[in-house]
Amino acid sequence: MERSVRLARLRHIIETRQIKSQEVLLNFLSEEGFKVTQATLSRDLKYLKVGKIPDGKGGYIYTFSDSASKVGSDKSLVEDFRRGFISIEFSGSQGVVKTLPGHASTVAFAIDNLNIREVLGTIAGDDTILLIPRDGVSRSRMFKALQERIPGLEEETG
Repeated sequence: MERSVRLARLRHIIETRQIKSQEVLLNFLSEEGFKVTQATLSRDLKYLKVGKIPDGKGGYIYTFSDSASKVGSDKSLVEDFRRGFISIEFSGSQGVVKTLPGHASTVAFAIDNLNIREVLGTIAGDDTILLIPRDGVSRSRMFKALQERIPGLEEETG
């Protein structure tokens, strides 16, 4: 079959399913009548600018680099956040988020992609995230912005 048809089908599969490996992708393509080698699939993935992102369950799934920040709805990002979140405390206006072991990168990804204007960025370890505010953003403004995007969020008061 023609390459453009295969690429379109590959894009559709990745957009509509949570694909964790090239082997799974090869199986889906095979079921649809596309006989491709792993090397061809790798070239196709590179051409389409496909990468992997955390799936929120300790693994990774394929997505498009041009849509990585749109990978899920806000609802799925909030679910990813809640799945790993334990607590948040502030020192000045910087926040420290505690997560379940291994969940910091997924929770940080959720925070970064919820597009909270007051958050400049996050730095994630294994179970801890440093939440860095934009210049001039106070602790209370930062926390209020987080609560607006993540309903029910409560601050650890020590």
